Amino acid sequence: MHTTALGPSGPEVSRLGLGCMSMTGSYGPADPREAAATLLAALDSGVTLFDTGDFYGDGANEELLGRTLAPHRDRVVLATKTGVRRTAEGLVPAGSPSDLRRACDASLRRLRTDHIDVYYLARIDPAVPVEESVGALADLVAQGKVGQIGLSEVSAATLWRAHAVHPISAVQTEYSLWERHVEHDVLPTIRDLGAVLVAYSPLGRGVLTGAVRASTRYEPGDFRATAPRYNGDNLTANLAIVDAITRLAAAKGATAAQVALAWLLSRGSDVIPIPGSSRRPHLRDNLAALDLHLTAADLGAIDAAVPATGARGARYGEHGIRMIDQ
Repeated sequence: MHTTALGPSGPEVSRLGLGCMSMTGSYGPADPREAAATLLAALDSGVTLFDTGDFYGDGANEELLGRTLAPHRDRVVLATKTGVRRTAEGLVPAGSPSDLRRACDASLRRLRTDHIDVYYLARIDPAVPVEESVGALADLVAQGKVGQIGLSEVSAATLWRAHAVHPISAVQTEYSLWERHVEHDVLPTIRDLGAVLVAYSPLGRGVLTGAVRASTRYEPGDFRATAPRYNGDNLTANLAIVDAITRLAAAKGATAAQVALAWLLSRGSDVIPIPGSSRRPHLRDNLAALDLHLTAADLGAIDAAVPATGARGARYGEHGIRMIDQ
C-alpha cells in the first residue's frame, strides 16, 4: 500500500482511505456484520485511514468503528467529523465551542479511544466565527484529545481564516470526475498551506460505478433520493458521463470505479480519495485502482469525454446547499 503524509506534521496514511458512512444506512439498509468484516478486510489490505462522523447514523457509525477497530488502534488513523446536529428539518450547524467540546467527548466514547487522529469541522456555523470554532478545536489538540484539525466543504477564504488560528492539515470535500469545483481556488489554497484534500464521494455516491441507472429506485433512507443530481432528467443526462467512463475502462480492462479512482490519484499525492464501501467485493474493486496506471493519452480521453462543468444538477437539496462552500 502506497502512503502519503496527512499534512505537514500529520501521520502517514494509505493513498486510499475508507469512507464509512454507508455502513449505517445512509444509502439504504446495511448489514452490520458485513460492514465490520469490510472494516477488517480494509485494514488487512493496508488501508489505514478510516473516515466517519458523529452524525452518521446518529452515532451508530462511530460505535461500529469503535467496536471493530479498537483492538487494532495502533494500526488505524481515525478521522471523524462534528459541527452539525440533526433536527426535524435536517442537519443544522452546531459549531460553538461548547458544542464541539461535548461532541468530542461523545465521539471518544463511541470510538473507544483516548484521541481522534483527524477531527473535522463538518460545516461552518454562520452564527459562530470560524476563528472561535477552530480555537475550540485547537484547545482539544492542546489537551491531547485531537491530533490534527480538518475542515469540510469550506471556501478558500474561510480556510485562510481558520489556518491563521491553527494549522489545518486536511480539507474534506466532494471531488470526483464529475464534481471538480475545488480545482478553482480551494485546492490551490490547500496546496499553499501544505494541507491535503480528502476527497469524499469520489465515485459520485456510487453512480460512477455504473450501479445506478435511470430506472433505479432508491431504498428508503437513501440520501440520493432527495438530491437533484441523482434524479429525473438530471440523472439521465449524467448517465452519459458514466457510460463514457465505462467504455474507457473496458478498453483498459478495468471497471468504471477503478478509472474514476485512478483519475483522482493522478491529481497528486496530496489528494486522498475515501471511497465508501460496506461490502468486501466493492472494497476489493476499489483497491485495485491503486495498480491502474492512466497514461497521458488516457487522461486526455477522460477530459474529452467528461464535461468540464461536471454533472448536471445540484449535489445536495436546497437545505444542504446552504451549508456548503461557506
